[in-house]
Amino acid sequence: MTYILIAVNVLVFLLEAAAGGSEDVDVAIRFGAYVMPLVRDRGEWYRLFTAMFLHFGPEHLGSNMISLFALGSFVERCFGKVRFLVIYLVSGLAGNLLVYVTDILSGAGGTAVSAGASGAICGLLGVFIVFALLPQMKGMFPMKRVLIAVLLVLAPGLSDGSINMTAHIGGLIGGFLITWPVYFSTTALRRR
Repeated sequence: MTYILIAVNVLVFLLEAAAGGSEDVDVAIRFGAYVMPLVRDRGEWYRLFTAMFLHFGPEHLGSNMISLFALGSFVERCFGKVRFLVIYLVSGLAGNLLVYVTDILSGAGGTAVSAGASGAICGLLGVFIVFALLPQMKGMFPMKRVLIAVLLVLAPGLSDGSINMTAHIGGLIGGFLITWPVYFSTTALRRR
């Protein structure tokens, strides 16, 4: 599933490039990037989902796909294809939903365009926080190391205004929350 997600992201990126350029904001909007007024005023809720598969430029795509490969491969081995996909998609949706809620609450009527897989990828880090809290796994996942990894992922957003920190934090929270029921459903199945 990790490889399929990477392939889908790369394919969408190539389609963006062919349609006028992956860094062209109008192309991103046509392909389903998140823009708050389009979600709020036109009811284009699908953008909370489609934005997860769009990227602005090869560096954006490359860094996200490397992270997806590194984290996704491990999480998929732990939970299997379907549960991994649930964690990934719920995390990405949670990240984009938090962006939307924050935009609404702040009264921002702006037209900032947001896209990328990083909210979903940050959700995979939420899995590692759960592992660090579980007594049977915390030896393999010391909390201090997990938190350092989370900080390293979030740190670039502190100095780069083009990075949507809200999506990252929402994805991390979404991944953390969805991992609990996924983990316990997985262990229940293994006991049968």
